[in-house]
Order: sequence, then structure tokens, then C-alpha cells
Amino acid sequence: MEILWVLMALIMISFVLLPVLRRRRGMIEQVPAGHPDAADPENYGFVREEELDVRMPGSDQDLLDVLDLVQRTHDYHAAAQLLAGTETEGEARWQRVQAFAGAASLELQQRPGGVGETPGGQWLRVWRAEQPKDAGGAAVHAEFLVQQAWRTSTPGTDEFRIIMEEARSACADAALLAPGDPIPYIVELSVARGLAYPRPEFEQLWLKILDRAPAHMGAHLAALHYWCEKWHGSRELAYSFAEAAAARAPRGSLLAAMPLFAVFEHLPEVNLVSSFYQSEVVAKAIHGALHAVHSARPDDPMLAHVRHMLVFFLVRAERWSEAMNQLIHIDGHVGALPWTLSADPAAEFALYRAMAVAGYEANGGSPATLPH
Repeated sequence: MEILWVLMALIMISFVLLPVLRRRRGMIEQVPAGHPDAADPENYGFVREEELDVRMPGSDQDLLDVLDLVQRTHDYHAAAQLLAGTETEGEARWQRVQAFAGAASLELQQRPGGVGETPGGQWLRVWRAEQPKDAGGAAVHAEFLVQQAWRTSTPGTDEFRIIMEEARSACADAALLAPGDPIPYIVELSVARGLAYPRPEFEQLWLKILDRAPAHMGAHLAALHYWCEKWHGSRELAYSFAEAAAARAPRGSLLAAMPLFAVFEHLPEVNLVSSFYQSEVVAKAIHGALHAVHSARPDDPMLAHVRHMLVFFLVRAERWSEAMNQLIHIDGHVGALPWTLSADPAAEFALYRAMAVAGYEANGGSPATLPH
């Protein structure tokens, strides 16, 4: 049986790699209809792989403009102004806090600083020094420390624990500056996972979030990690958490998509058969996510996250037309699960997109038949 799985794995690897090798080697050869190389995503107006934006899951032009300005001028004021004008309980504020923290963390990684050299992300340090009472800057700093811990050290090591303890203190400082703001507590969810909070302590933290933003999708996704089998819970606990969130989701909430994310977090490491993705458990989770997408506000900041996850599952389930219907809404941005787990998110997304196009055309679809 093990030999059979190895052979199947080799076949799937060759299916993925051969098209890439053909393109890179400039080989010209006929490919069958339905093969990813037989279809051209650009015929559908999709963005070229090298132009895909890996920073965000979907469009937030205000954030992109401010990020560009801050990174060009190394002046934090535009970031502080944007966060001050962003709704406290909303999903957009959480995404913007993550984006600013991620930008500073990445800058520091690229320019760690040395003798006579200013380290990257210095604008965040200046922000905290000049406006120590600014709740937005405090939240970004706490999230920055969390991202630094995961980016630069290994869970379980002393270095990781020290950075996470600093992040925990930063979360407490940010919470004092804005008592009704759920963001400091949402940031602390990652600290809780990294430092292995006991369940009673984690549940107390979660109650603080529910008191402030009970339908916050980003918070639920962050909490889901804690309950997963690979961290401090189990498959059953994660599924129970996700299904409970979906059951109490208010009308129009994307929380109905939570079970799909729970399924993703517990995918088998090796699963090469489409029948798994057509199973009752997965089909039910996909159905819930599709319902959530159809019911959600078009401007919901979390909508793109759900659409990206749906593309992954719909392609795996060979539901080509439905996958294409999601792609037309999110193409151009790939800063979301599952692509961000790859070393090359743009390439991973482009592969699934090509498979969706190929499957769509193999079943009679064309640019003319795809609704926009």
C-alpha cells in the first residue's frame, strides 16, 4: 500500500512540475485539452503571475497608498491617521494593523542595521516614541513583536519565549490605551498559542474579545489555531469551535465559513484523491462557505479570505465553474491562506488558477460564458 501511495505521489508531482519545466525550457509541444498548459488565464483578464500582489488578500487602496507613502518617506503619520479613522470593532482595522506590523517586520529583516546604518522599520519605533499614548501605534507594535517572534525564532526556544513575553506586555499596554478595542486581545491570541496558555486562561482572553466584537471573523480565525490538533487542541475541538461560530453567525456574517477553515487546518499531509474533497464533510463546509459569500456585504474585508480558501477547495473538488466564479472576484491579490503557506504564494495561486481555467474549458467553458 505504501508503494502505491509513493507511485501516486510521483505521478502528481510530475503533473505539477512538467508544465513548469516545459515553460522554463522553452519546449514547444502539444498538450491535451483540460491540461493547465492548454489554457491561458490571461484570456480571462487575469493578472500575470509576476504582477500578483502578495501583500493583501484583496483590494484596500487606502491602505496600499499609505503603505507606499510610509515606506517611501519613513514617516509614520499617514499610518497613524488611517488607523485613527478606521472603525475600532471592524475587520479592516485588524487587517491594517497586521499590514503595518508586517511591513515593519519585513523591512527589519531586509535591513537589520549595523554600524552607521538605520535598521528597517525605524518609522514604527519613532511612532511609539513620539506618540506613546496612540492606541493604533501600540497595537501595531504589539503585532510587530508577534510577527518577529514567528519570523525570526523557533517556538519553544528561549528567544521565542522572550519576544512573545514582550509582545504580551505590549498587548496589555495597548489594551489600556483603548479599553473597548478588541485588537490588542486579538493580537494576544497569537501570543496565547505561542506561549501555550492553559485553556482557562485562553478562554478568559476569548471572552474579552466576544464582549467587544462577537462576530469578528479575523478573531475567530486566530482563535481557531489554538484549538487545532497541531497546537493545543484536537480535530474535534477545532471542528466544534468552528461549527459553533457558524451556528451563531448573524445574517450576512462570514462566520458561516469557519468550518471550511477548520477542515483546511486538519487536511491529511498526503491526500492525492479528489474523492476526499468531494466527501460529505468537505462538501458541507464548502456549501456553508458559499452561502456565507453569497450573503455577505460586497465590501466585507474578510470576503476575499473566504474566496481564496474556496478556490483551493473547489479546484481540489474539480468544481471548475464555481472556482472560476470566485477567481474573478479576487484575482490580482494573493496575500491569504492557503497561498501564504507556500514559499512562493504567487506561483501557488497561479497553478490553482491555471487548473481552474483548464478544467473549466475542458467542460465547455470559455471567457464568453464566464459571468463578471
